[in-house]
Amino acid sequence: MSEVRDVAVEPLDLPLREPFEISLGTQYEASNVLVTVETDSAVGYGEGAPIPTVTGETQEAALATARSMADLVAGEDVADYRSLVGTVRTAFPGMVSAALAVETAILDAFCRERGLALSELFGGAPSPVETDLTIPIVPPDVARADAETAAADGFEHLKIKTGNDVAADVERVLAVGEGAPEAHLKVDANQGWTPKETARFADAVADHGVHLELIEQPVPSADLAGLARVRERVDVPIAADETVFTPEDAMAVVRRDAADVINVKLGKSGPLATADIVGIAEAANLELMVGCMLESAVGIHTSAHVVSGTGAFGYVDLDGNLLLDDDVTDVEYGPTIDIGGPGHGVTPDR
Repeated sequence: MSEVRDVAVEPLDLPLREPFEISLGTQYEASNVLVTVETDSAVGYGEGAPIPTVTGETQEAALATARSMADLVAGEDVADYRSLVGTVRTAFPGMVSAALAVETAILDAFCRERGLALSELFGGAPSPVETDLTIPIVPPDVARADAETAAADGFEHLKIKTGNDVAADVERVLAVGEGAPEAHLKVDANQGWTPKETARFADAVADHGVHLELIEQPVPSADLAGLARVRERVDVPIAADETVFTPEDAMAVVRRDAADVINVKLGKSGPLATADIVGIAEAANLELMVGCMLESAVGIHTSAHVVSGTGAFGYVDLDGNLLLDDDVTDVEYGPTIDIGGPGHGVTPDR
């Protein structure tokens, strides 16, 4: 039996290189949560990234909740990780960032005790993962320059934040296309448009000859009917992001034919539920994308292990730590995420 001997919860404040603006607001730093789970033979680390406009949590609330969750797992066997995760998430519904930090730390400790890479829990050995790079809401000239730099740095996939003024969004996308003409482009409106605005945007971009791989969460998360209307009207594949937190949410998207792609974030669902959502999407013949919050290498590498282990994700958006001014460990800047074990392989330098 490998009992949880100690659980430590602390804030993880990580300034960004530059302000990061999306339709839901602007972030200047990542105000995250770091959880450490210690057993007799291993230490596991987990991270959550609360964003009030997405997860509904502040950092203060997530820290308090994670400390309460710690009381539930103390003295328990990490080998019972599925039961422990279920207990934590049932006791604190909706506190997804705190739960992710605790869940990841438990899984990490379990794997480190056994010398397993985290990816092996999800079906495969760790292998490099290629990510896109996100261009936030910035003026067209800045977007063009950022795209040129990204292409020079080896990024072949770019995600462009949109969701404010449609005309300005179109100009930003065109500028990125000019700056990186060989890049594969997708856009993320972060719930910022109506169905009509989404159609107007898609038509304008197509009229300029720009191909988009997908449009992510164009309408408010609760507007499943609107998301379905967009999918019927627009030729570009539509991805559901904030609409899907749980496997039940994924089933609702499937039943309504509301999306072509489901964007799964561990920050919304956690690793174990992500595997359940993968199964639902594959059964429904939907494509899968993995996304992230503004996380350090702890969170990003955890997601990359799930990607590598499942082999299920056609779209990878795991660039959160590349936007940080300083990460918790040395990470090479570029599109390739090199992962290894045991666990998720990251020991944060605190």
